[in-house]
Formats: sequence, C-alpha cells, structure tokens
Amino acid sequence: MVLALELDIRLPDKNTGQLVSQLHRQLRTAIVSGRLRAGTQLPPTRKLALELGISRNSVVAAYDLLLSEGYLSGKVGSGSFVNEMRGLRSGQRRRPDSDFTSLIAPLWRRPPTIPSASVPKTISYDFRFGHPDVAHFPHHIWQRLSGRAMRQALRRGEEAGPPEGLQVLREAIVQHASFSRAISCQPENVVVTNGAQQGFSLLAQVLVQSGKTVVAIEDPGYRPARLAFATAGARIMPVPVDAEGIVVSKLPRDAGVIYVTPTHQSPLGVTMSARRRTELLAFAETHSAVIVEDDYDSEFRYGDRPHDALQTFDESGVVFYVGTFTKSMFPSLRLGFVVSPPWASDALIAAKRVADGQCAAILQATLADFILEGHLARHVRKMRSVYSTRNDTVLKSLIEHLPDLLEPIPTSAGIHCAAFFRTPVDINDVINRATNAGIAIEDLDRFWVAPPPRSGLAFGFSAIDESRIKDGIALLAKILT
Repeated sequence: MVLALELDIRLPDKNTGQLVSQLHRQLRTAIVSGRLRAGTQLPPTRKLALELGISRNSVVAAYDLLLSEGYLSGKVGSGSFVNEMRGLRSGQRRRPDSDFTSLIAPLWRRPPTIPSASVPKTISYDFRFGHPDVAHFPHHIWQRLSGRAMRQALRRGEEAGPPEGLQVLREAIVQHASFSRAISCQPENVVVTNGAQQGFSLLAQVLVQSGKTVVAIEDPGYRPARLAFATAGARIMPVPVDAEGIVVSKLPRDAGVIYVTPTHQSPLGVTMSARRRTELLAFAETHSAVIVEDDYDSEFRYGDRPHDALQTFDESGVVFYVGTFTKSMFPSLRLGFVVSPPWASDALIAAKRVADGQCAAILQATLADFILEGHLARHVRKMRSVYSTRNDTVLKSLIEHLPDLLEPIPTSAGIHCAAFFRTPVDINDVINRATNAGIAIEDLDRFWVAPPPRSGLAFGFSAIDESRIKDGIALLAKILT
C-alpha cells in the first residue's frame, strides 16, 4: 500500500477550494507517469485523509473522479486499485500517425491562406481595402447607447435571444435597407449574422448539396465567399467579369447558385449595368437558380444616384441579399444580415440556430438604437463625402505619377479602386518592394481562380487620408520606376 508521503503530495490551504482538484490531479499524474503502477492499492480514504490533514469527503471525491475516469477500480472490502494505463503513460504514447490526416476534409489538409487583418508597424501607407476609417466614427454615441443597452438588459434579466436576431434590430434593418437600398422586405425575412461571412456560410449550408450543386462565382471575385461555398462541397465554377459585371452568357446552365457583387464588384470595382442585371435575373428564373447578392459597401456611391439592389427587382424570390455593417461602421462590430426569400427563411434560421444560437444581444440592441436614432444615416452621409474625395485623390495621383505603368479601372462606388498594369510584371516583386518601402497594398492576382489575364493592384482609401494617398502613390511610383 502506498502512502501519501511516498508520492510527495502537496495540497493548498483548506480555504482555497482547490483540495479535491489538486489531490485528483496529483494522483492522476502519479498513475500516468508510472509512479503508481498497475495493481497498486491506494490507502483507504480515512487513512489518507488523516495523513494529509483533510476531510475524508475530499479524499472520497478525488477517488470517485479517478474511478469515473477509469484510472482506478474498486473492489468491495478490498479497497481501490490502479488500473493498467497501457498507452497513456508518457513513455508509451503512440507516435503521430500520418494516416490520421485522412480524417481531415480534403480542403483543409492544406488550409487556404487568408491575409492578416493586422498591419505591420513598419507600414506607413495603408492601401489595404475593406478597412473603414474609424477615426470619423462617433464613438461617444456608440458608447452611450451600448451602456444603455447593457443596463436595460441587466434590469430585464433576459435569456438568450432568438437565433434570427432581436426583433428591434430586424425592424431597424428593414428601415435601413428600405431607405438606403430600396429593398422591400419584412422583419421575418431578416436573419442577423456575425458579419457577412457567416451569412455566406449559412447560405452554403442551406443551398448546397455536397458534390452536386454548381456555384457560379465572379472571376476575379471575393475569395472568402468562394471558400464558404467550397467547404460546403459545392462545385465551384468561375465566370469572367467585364466592364458591366459578371458575363451572364458565360454562366453554366446547371448553376444552382450565383454569387455576385453587383454594386461594387470585388475587387475590380465596376458596377453591374442595368442590362446585365436584367439578364442575370432572367437567367436565374429560367434555370431555377438563386442569386446571392453581396452588397458589402454599397452605401458609398459618388456622383450619381446609387443603383438599386438586385433584390429590389426580384419578382420571383430568387435573390438572397447579404449586407454588413462592418464596412460602414467599424471592423470589430462583426454584425451583418441576410434578407431571405420567404420560402427559405425557416431553413436559414434553423442553420443559424445550429451554428451559434444567436449574435450578442447587447451589441444587437446597441446597433438597433444607432440605426433608429438616425446616427448610421448621418455617419454614412459624412463618410460618403470623405471617401469621395479620397477616391478622386487616388485616381488623380495614379494619373500623375504612374500613367505609363498603371491603367486605373473607373469606379464611382465603394471604398477601394483598382488598376491594371499596362505591361507584364512580377507581381510578387512589386508587392515585396512596396512592403519594404512601408506601403501596404494588395495585388489583384490572388482574386482570380483562373490565371489572371493581367496583373494589377487594389488601392483601398478608407484607412488613409488625402495627403498620405498622394505621398504613398508618389513613393510607389519611385520604387517601381
């Protein structure tokens, strides 16, 4: 029989509440390491408690845990004995078996790389796109509304909210979408999501039959959305994009889902023409396909009146509209929404319930107040003017400093613009030289599925002011020419 002194068991003070967990852990370690061999009888609970100076109940509780985990076996009238721990002791662990990788889904055996959201400290000019200007955001208003939402939640003592989102936020989204994008929908057709990316993942779960469903995507296009459908087992079919948007005549006839960014194509920045929109809706209706409309930065359009959303003209119930507040407010908000045709709402809500139950209720309540009190509309109007000036500055600077090297792609919406190289270049060398000079910029090549016909650069202007835009592009011209 083994005594506690032989195992050097050391327990914390009695008032720490850790007696049972520490005794259990130290006995388990002794068994796994081999200090307590198979067949060894442990001291009776009363005797070990006396030796350790603790209550017998604490020892009984520790023994019971070890029994439930299979480390001990008890024999009536005989005591507790250590079981054989073959394969668990550190010296007997199996070596990693490379065949285990076959259990990982093929897509994830070599996980796709997604660019980091963080910016190295060495970067002076941030031209990454998709990162809104948070300096102009009314943080003091958001802080006030957030505090109020938290106090109200504590007073009510609410439990978890519905998976589709708080009713007050869904009503606010209906109001916002109707005003800003002419979308006609009802709160019961809105599902609040943790950013647009969760919206794509939920739609992939609901709409894709693994190995069967063909998903047509823009090429070049938004890679995270493509990955969401690919992980659900979709057959991905890239479709070219021209100056009018996705080329409808190139869509595969068996496409079940068509993913598009019609207002501000990602990454080229072109706006889908009215003619092309009509063709796309007609194709979906004729071929029994659905359209996933990603309207990621549609609030920001400069000059003329914004194009209405595809969903606005959808008379057949084939368009799923995906919106986000990340681009118009701040990145860490991570709230978006899906407007679903009525026939798919129940399935989408069920998928959301399985995915994570609900989005953070206090965050939802804060956003609802921010919309309903008019703060979002005012912020968007303000930033539309700011971004319009920056958009003009990028285009003018490219024409001034890089007219022979880059061909800007005209855009009148969103928070980034793009440009093609006029002659072939080593795009990796371009990006490395820019990074070494303190310029964070993204190449267009990584957005293509097929080999890109021309290399290019994307210039985000939401996280950099006018003066630094001019200086950054001037520096880029210096290092490239």
